[in-house]
Amino acid sequence: MMDEERKEQTEYERRRAKRRAEIKKRRRREVQFKMLFAFLALAVLLIAGWQALRFLRNRTAQPAMKETVPPKKIVQSPPEYDVQLLSVNEYSRPGAALRQVRGIVVHYTANPGTTAQQNRDYFEGLSLSGDTYASSHFVIGLEGELIQCIPCNEVAYASNERNEDTVSIECCIPDETGKFAQETYDTLVHLLAWLVGRYDLKTDDVIRHYDVTGKECPKYYVEYPLAWDALKKDVSDYVEKYGTQEEPDTAE
Repeated sequence: MMDEERKEQTEYERRRAKRRAEIKKRRRREVQFKMLFAFLALAVLLIAGWQALRFLRNRTAQPAMKETVPPKKIVQSPPEYDVQLLSVNEYSRPGAALRQVRGIVVHYTANPGTTAQQNRDYFEGLSLSGDTYASSHFVIGLEGELIQCIPCNEVAYASNERNEDTVSIECCIPDETGKFAQETYDTLVHLLAWLVGRYDLKTDDVIRHYDVTGKECPKYYVEYPLAWDALKKDVSDYVEKYGTQEEPDTAE
């Protein structure tokens, strides 16, 4: 009886030992599998990182592609104009340098029926009368004639605090409405289109005297702002139609 019990006990211990060995073997395999999986995952990460680094290095080494911007169109030449420069004097041509042009200011003469020549001569007469300080770089007449009174690189007395950085244009008017005659309007559009290109400006840099001081000048284009918007659009259209990709004339 005792031998059978010992035999059973021995068989039980043998089975337990065998089971423990199988468990240890299984756990060892699980550990080995986990280590292999971790190694493969690390290898994948290293390869992916290396590829990403190569991509970044190649991208950095390649020159950046520059965006191609078409050259700006400009109007090559101004409308024909008569140069009648004022004499240098305290009241209408101070002779001060206009170092940078940041805008163009449009005015009206406020004296219906007068010509470009009469208005130019009025500016010249101020050198003797001393009645006020006034002048303009250009005057456009009722028939579209154009007179230059002051070089564009000098200050004119037309636009108050913007005298120092703007070119001024006076426009003659046929009546009290202040609306420009068609001939005056056509010359103005051409002149503005040329000046915008000459000084690398935008159409929005064309302003009214009203936009500087609030003065009702030019009258018609203050009373009818849509007409002013239409004028600026006509300037843009003129540049688009007649502009080229060449440098503008540099005549003063």
